[in-house]
Order: sequence, then structure tokens, then C-alpha cells
Amino acid sequence: MAKKNLNEMSFLDHLEDLRWLLVRSTIAIIIMAIVTYFMSDYLFDTIIFGPTRPTFFTYRFFCDLSHQLGFADNICITEMPFIIQNTQMEGQVNVFIWMCVLAGFILSFPYILWEIWKFISPALYTKEKKNAKVFIFFSSLLFFLGVLFGYFVVIPMSVNFVATFTVSDVVLNQFTLDSYIGMVKTSVLASGLFFELPIIIYFLTKLGLVTPSFLRNNRKYAIVLVLIVAAIVTPPDVVSQTIVAIPMLLIYEASIFISVFVSKNEKK
Repeated sequence: MAKKNLNEMSFLDHLEDLRWLLVRSTIAIIIMAIVTYFMSDYLFDTIIFGPTRPTFFTYRFFCDLSHQLGFADNICITEMPFIIQNTQMEGQVNVFIWMCVLAGFILSFPYILWEIWKFISPALYTKEKKNAKVFIFFSSLLFFLGVLFGYFVVIPMSVNFVATFTVSDVVLNQFTLDSYIGMVKTSVLASGLFFELPIIIYFLTKLGLVTPSFLRNNRKYAIVLVLIVAAIVTPPDVVSQTIVAIPMLLIYEASIFISVFVSKNEKK
């Protein structure tokens, strides 16, 4: 079936739809941020500052794994030699508000995807419009997997590296609250959005902006970039870098597969 005649809507009509998309998405984020507010103690004490404690799940997992591999206590973490301090009068207030907003964004992400789908659906075929549930499910799943990857892998390894790295014994690590929270936000959001790469490649391939050959030809550059990122966010050991790099490379390979699938369907 033919696509909907987009000429039926003027440019201002599209802008009006976009405006309401942003309004409804913002309201959803605010509502979820308010819900998060009532769980703020758990959000900060258990979740946000969890990776600063040696008892955090990721540290215990790698310690147990090292014992099973016969590495003794080589990668076991018994202490975190740093403190987090607030250096601004309104610092903790700002952090409290923005972390609730971030949590609200993460929790409302499926709804935001639904709003985006409604906005772009007039430009899709009737058959494609029926895939809304599939699109929202897989996009949300990939985003949440990315958030979990950032939280349980990237953040702990980054914290462990910066906590144990020193240029001299006379220098004590006293990190500001803003720097720690900034690292948490960047790691979680960047990982969540990176895991959306297959979905992005799907639409770019349908638009003809990306081809499977382009992705294959640039695979070597993608591998180098992933390894650089893994080296930056992890301690200087091969095991940690591999743990971070493998999921990212798998996401890229999955994107190539999706691009091939879409290209074949478009040719048909």
C-alpha cells in the first residue's frame, strides 16, 4: 500500500506534532522523576554509590571468578582508597534533582519511543505501522541492556581504575561529587544509546544512508575505536578490556546483519 500523503500536513502541522511529542515526553519524565523522588534513599545509597563499595556485585563476581581460575586474590577488591566530597553549596541539591530526572528518563524511555513512533508513523507503510510493538519492545530491551552494561561493567571498572591509579603515594584521591555523578551519567546514557545502534542502522539502511558494504568496509575502524574506548574505561589489563569490548563488537556485528536483512527486503 502507498504511504500516507504527507502533503496533507503542512510544515507547521509537523512542528506542532513535534512540540506535543516533546511536551508529552517531558511530562512522562517528570512523573517518573517524582516517583523516583520517593525512592531517593535507595537510588543514591544502593544504586548510584553502590560501585564505590568493595561489596558491589561486579567486584564480588570477578573476585569469585579469579578464585575459580586459580588467580587467588589478584583481582579481588578489599577497599576503595578515595572519598567523594561536595565542594559547592548547591551541589547536592543539583545532583539530587538531575539524578531523579535521569532516572525518570530511563524509566519513561519506552513511552518516549512510543511517542517517536507515532510521530514518524505517517511516513511508513501500513505494514510497517503494525510493527510498533516490535520496535518499542526491542528498542527498549536494547536500551535497558545498555544501561545495565554501563552500570555493572563500565562504571565499576572505571571507578576501580581511577581509585587505584596514583602518580605518587603523597597524592590522595578526593573526587568531587560532580565528577563522580558525571561519570555515572555518561557511562549509563552512552552505553544505553550505543546499544540502540542496531535500531539506528535499521532506519538508516531503509533510508539508503547506510549499506552493509559500508559497515563491513569500516569494521576495522570500528574495532579500533571500540578497543580505544575499552582501554580508556577499564583498568590496564587484557581481561577487563575484553569484557567491555566484546559486547560492543557484537552490537556492531548485529547492526551489519540487520543492515543486510533490510537491504534484501528493500530490493524485493
